[in-house]
Amino acid sequence: MGLERFEKAIDEELDAVAAGRGKFKAVRGEYGTGKTFFSRWLEHRALQRGFATTLVQISERDTPLYKMETVYRRAVEGLQTKEWSDGAFRSLIDRWFFNLEEEVLGSGHVDVTSADAVAKAVGNLLEQRLHEVSKTQPQFAAALRACHTARVKEDHAISEGLVAWLMGQPNVGAGIKRTANLKGELDHDGAAGFLRGLLEVLKQTGRKGLVLVLDEVETIQRVRADSREKSLNALRQLIDDLVADRYPGLYVLITGTPGFFDGPQGVKRLTPLAQRLHTEFGDNPKFDSSRAPQIRLQPFDMEKMIVVGKQIRDLYPSEASDRIQAKVDDATLKGLAEGVSGQLGGKVGIAPRIFLKRVVDLVDRVDEFPDFEPAKDYKLVVQPGELTPEERAAAGASVDLDDIDLDLSQSDDPRGEQDLG
Repeated sequence: MGLERFEKAIDEELDAVAAGRGKFKAVRGEYGTGKTFFSRWLEHRALQRGFATTLVQISERDTPLYKMETVYRRAVEGLQTKEWSDGAFRSLIDRWFFNLEEEVLGSGHVDVTSADAVAKAVGNLLEQRLHEVSKTQPQFAAALRACHTARVKEDHAISEGLVAWLMGQPNVGAGIKRTANLKGELDHDGAAGFLRGLLEVLKQTGRKGLVLVLDEVETIQRVRADSREKSLNALRQLIDDLVADRYPGLYVLITGTPGFFDGPQGVKRLTPLAQRLHTEFGDNPKFDSSRAPQIRLQPFDMEKMIVVGKQIRDLYPSEASDRIQAKVDDATLKGLAEGVSGQLGGKVGIAPRIFLKRVVDLVDRVDEFPDFEPAKDYKLVVQPGELTPEERAAAGASVDLDDIDLDLSQSDDPRGEQDLG
């Protein structure tokens, strides 16, 4: 709900990336405004348009933003295309080798009966196609050439080991790396070159580009000062590289809370980064520009929640669709939405997930039991245990007995039950 206003701008930006540009977008919003859903929506839209996509969760322990080699490895591990949701990197390499072989075999200049001659010709063509990448990261092309040679010789251990090295995986055996004259592990600068190599492989296998989502970037606010400074600077450098088209065909999206963009431990700690992300937001979000480097999402409101509830009801597959429409009418959905929101402190922004579960549960019962009447047979109860930690914090719900604030002046029913009717 509500993302239609961004469609034109996002499509224009994806078209620019498909033409060889680099693009950066920042999405801000409080908890419950749909930042994660926006990311998934953008990924889905990009996949349908012929892009590859990947999502990387930033974490100081597992994936620090300032370590490009780790970000690259996570990105390749999560790579997906419209055809492949798992193992996309290996499938793309297979497809690329196949395309090169077909071109070589169809040229008429190679002895097709000689595996060595074919492998050499494919290796030469491979280096031609990765010429620009080889200028800054020659090991990427070297590893691919050795990988293809190993495949021709049916040396699967060498081939798989080199693919793992191309994916940035650590602890690849020295013997495997020696077959391609590779040394050491992938470092920060090497990963930047590998990312450009990946973009070139994607292009040559028919992909329009790559959408890279950096999720939970706001977590860098809570790390040590030195790590935070390095992460902010890495983000600034990434934006500059995209603007300079050093990553042609790459679209980077980050998400964060307003505190990350405006607070003292976030973007504002690095003035050059704050300048690059600065966006003026007026009082009326209706007039926010979707083309700005930073866009903001608005909280889910009651009207949107009810509309989504109607869509679920109308899409529900059932032979008793007339009964569902009659018993789960618009008034019932409105009462359910208000009831869920009320039990979560009136905070509609954190209610959608719980509300949608309740809608499905309610429709299930109406579908299964002909004599079920929502107004008298359904009790709405929201238990703290079914909320995520973020939802509990946002709703002010207690986690355990030690967190309960006792107020003896209150005489309301503590059971948390509410009649839907």
